[in-house]
Amino acid sequence: MSKKRREIPVFDHPIIETHCHLDYLKDRPLEETLAEAQRVNIERLITIAVSPENLAVVREISQAAPWVYGTQGVHPHDAEKYTDAAEAEIRAHAGDDKIVAVGEIGLDYFYDNADREVQRQVFRRQLQIACDKDRPVVIHSREADDDTIDILKEFESTLKRRGVIHSFTSGAGLAQYALDEGWCLGFNGITTFNKAENVRDIVRMAPIEQILLETDSPFLAPVPYRGKENAPFYIPFVAEKIAEVKQLLLEKVLTTTYENSLRTFFQRQ
Repeated sequence: MSKKRREIPVFDHPIIETHCHLDYLKDRPLEETLAEAQRVNIERLITIAVSPENLAVVREISQAAPWVYGTQGVHPHDAEKYTDAAEAEIRAHAGDDKIVAVGEIGLDYFYDNADREVQRQVFRRQLQIACDKDRPVVIHSREADDDTIDILKEFESTLKRRGVIHSFTSGAGLAQYALDEGWCLGFNGITTFNKAENVRDIVRMAPIEQILLETDSPFLAPVPYRGKENAPFYIPFVAEKIAEVKQLLLEKVLTTTYENSLRTFFQRQ
C-alpha cells in the first residue's frame, strides 16, 4: 500500500511562478494545469523559451490566459542552432506585451551539448538583445561559474534590468557576484532534495529580497512529489522550504518573493 502524499498547500498570499516550460508538460492538458495553478493561488506564471523551434510556441501559450507570460531566447544546449533568423525573431518579439524577458540563455558545461565557444558567443549576442530592448534576462549556468561571471562583467554597465540566474546550483562565488550586482537567484524543488545542502547553503546566504520562486517544471518536482512530472502548482512546497531554510515566517517569504518577481519582470519602463 503506497503512502499518501501530502496535499499541496494553498496560501492566502498569491505566488508568481517565474520559470516553467508549459509546452513540455505531458501529464494533463494545459487548461487543467492552469486551473490547478490558479487553485493554489498562482497569480502570474512565466513559461520559458529554450530553442528556435519553440519561440513561437511560447508566444502562443502566453496568450492562453491574461496571467500567463513568456520569454524569448535560446538555451545553451541549442546554441549551435542559433542563427541570424533566430536572433531577428527574438529581437522582434522581446518587447511584446506578454514577453517579459530574454531567456533562457547562458552556459552549460555539464552536458556540453554545444561547443563552449559557440555557447559563449550566443550568450553574448542575446545579452546584447536584452541591453538593446531594455529587458531583464533569465540565465542558465551549470558548471560554468567563471565564464558566466566574466561575460556578465562585460555587460555590467549596459544591461540595466539584470534578471535572474535560475535554478541556482552554482558555487558561492557566482552567487556573491550576482547578488552584489543586483541579480536575483531562482530556487525550485532542488531545495527540497536530501543531497542538495550546497543549494540550501546559497539560499541561506542570499537575501530574501533577491530570491525568486520557480518550479522549472516539468523537471525537478519537489519532495514529496519527487519522481513525478513537475508542474507550476507544486510551487508552494518551494516557498515552504525557503522559509524553513532561512528561518523566516512563510508570509515574509511569500510577500517578499512576490515583490521581487514584480520588480524583476513586470516593471515596464
